[in-house]
Amino acid sequence: MAGILAWFWNERFWLPHNVTWADLQSTEEAAFPQAEDLYLAFPLAFCIFMIRLLFERFIAKPCALGLKVQANGPQKAQPNAILEKVFTAITKHPDEKRLEGLSKQLDWDVRSIQRWFRQRRNQEKPSTLRKFCESMWRFTFYLYIFTYGVRFLKKTPWLWNTRQCWSGYPYQPLMPDLHYYYIVELSFYWSLMFSQFVDVKRKDFGIMFTHHIVTVTLITFSYVTNLTRVGTLILCLHDAADIVLEAAKMANYCKCQKLSDLLFLTFAVVFIVSRLGIYPLWILNTTLFELYEALGNFPALWVFNVLLMVLQILHCFWSYLIIKAAYKAISKGKVAKDARSDVESSSDEEETVPRSKAPHSTVATNGTSGANGTNGYLTGATSSEEH
Repeated sequence: MAGILAWFWNERFWLPHNVTWADLQSTEEAAFPQAEDLYLAFPLAFCIFMIRLLFERFIAKPCALGLKVQANGPQKAQPNAILEKVFTAITKHPDEKRLEGLSKQLDWDVRSIQRWFRQRRNQEKPSTLRKFCESMWRFTFYLYIFTYGVRFLKKTPWLWNTRQCWSGYPYQPLMPDLHYYYIVELSFYWSLMFSQFVDVKRKDFGIMFTHHIVTVTLITFSYVTNLTRVGTLILCLHDAADIVLEAAKMANYCKCQKLSDLLFLTFAVVFIVSRLGIYPLWILNTTLFELYEALGNFPALWVFNVLLMVLQILHCFWSYLIIKAAYKAISKGKVAKDARSDVESSSDEEETVPRSKAPHSTVATNGTSGANGTNGYLTGATSSEEH
């Protein structure tokens, strides 16, 4: 194991020429980032998750109820033992052949069976109340950490001149405020990575999970190699748009449509300006060119830049969806339905199979009022996705 660690943390890979790990050891005169510091992120991530649970229960939920956010979930499907057995043991999305067989067995119309399966799937989706609480937690954390980051960075020289990110490297002492900022951000993203499996499921789960892995990797390696100055710029820049997004989602859950639309369009502008404008011109410029000029070429430089480019690819993908939704918002007068909506539309699948029998009276009267809904906004939304 020691040999593997020594090979992985090879100085010639991770550090510029003529720099060793010994140069980054803390002394009585100055403290530098240490790999052992990152272990703090795991218990802190657990604490953040527990704080979240308390926040959602005792702060977010009362606020949601006070704002008359809908507490109940989608409409429940009519109890039916045969369909329930198929749903739980065979498939949640029956094909045309199985639908026809169930139609003959139950003497139900195919469309009514489709509706039952759709309502049954929606029944497992979270309520608007739960989604509001989740968004309020993220909004509160992003607002706090972004405010902290701005207050810290406005006192630093590298905010105004990115070349200062590399000035004096690696002998850049670790300031207590920077240490706190890094560890809290890393802990939050660890908590997101784990809680993503129990949070409201989105259609972009894989993309967001990739995003969280890239972010945690970047934070970890930039901290260990003391590339923390540029790291603070990246963190603060990515938190800006998430605040507005979560606010837009909360307004949507409260059915404040005009406010929700306004906030979403604001989010679209902030996201595109920060991720497609400032990020490449400010961040990628300094990591691709200024870093190379100051420290020369070394393998880890390209690892960092590849990861930063992966983030930029995700930014482009999300920006496409945001622009698409913003265009619909302007042309139709309201924000389009979320591309990652948790609740299936009442029109989904209904026209794919022709009606074969007269509708079963009880099912037909169930309607689909609980099947419509939006889940905030775009794929770039939870981002994070809520970076």
